[in-house]
Amino acid sequence: MGKVKVHRASPSLDMTPMVDLAFLLVTFFMLTTKFAPEEPVAVDMPSSISEIKLPEVDILTITISPDGVVFFNMDGKYNRQELLGKIGAKYGIPFDDQDKEKFSLLPSFGIPIQGMKQFLALSPDERKTVNQTGIPADSLNNQLADWVVFARTTNPKLRIAIKGDRESNYPIVEKVINTLIDNRVTRFNLITNMEKGPIKL
Repeated sequence: MGKVKVHRASPSLDMTPMVDLAFLLVTFFMLTTKFAPEEPVAVDMPSSISEIKLPEVDILTITISPDGVVFFNMDGKYNRQELLGKIGAKYGIPFDDQDKEKFSLLPSFGIPIQGMKQFLALSPDERKTVNQTGIPADSLNNQLADWVVFARTTNPKLRIAIKGDRESNYPIVEKVINTLIDNRVTRFNLITNMEKGPIKL
């Protein structure tokens, strides 16, 4: 009796689910990725060996440029809108809802509050060309203190961080730190670059 020949079919692999999965992953990363906002000034931070990471939310950042210009930034769209309303009320500057919406989308800024309304009226491209003179932090006109105080009343969970350039003059850094201490902010972070350790063999 002859042997029955089994028909051998070449195996086939359906790649459709794999393609679907790849597109799902790409879509997921596109929707969840946060792009860093474009900063008005480049800062070369000093190095340290600290490995403490800043939180991603509830953070207030004070940036000090190499030439001593002070910039302010706080996360949270609605917190920023409320903050601008409080600052405007103190200085007698009325900010409408459109101003607050634009302010909530700003990156770090470094201009006195008196020029904020005109600054917000500019287009995003025009704002990049503005020479920002910094937030005043002098003893006679310390607007930085008002920004910090009102930011903390707006969001009590805020963590404060100072990001200074390694070439920044010490007196302006001292002014910023004294402003925080004078307003009972005794805990804050200094943002640094991670120092490279020796190569282990």
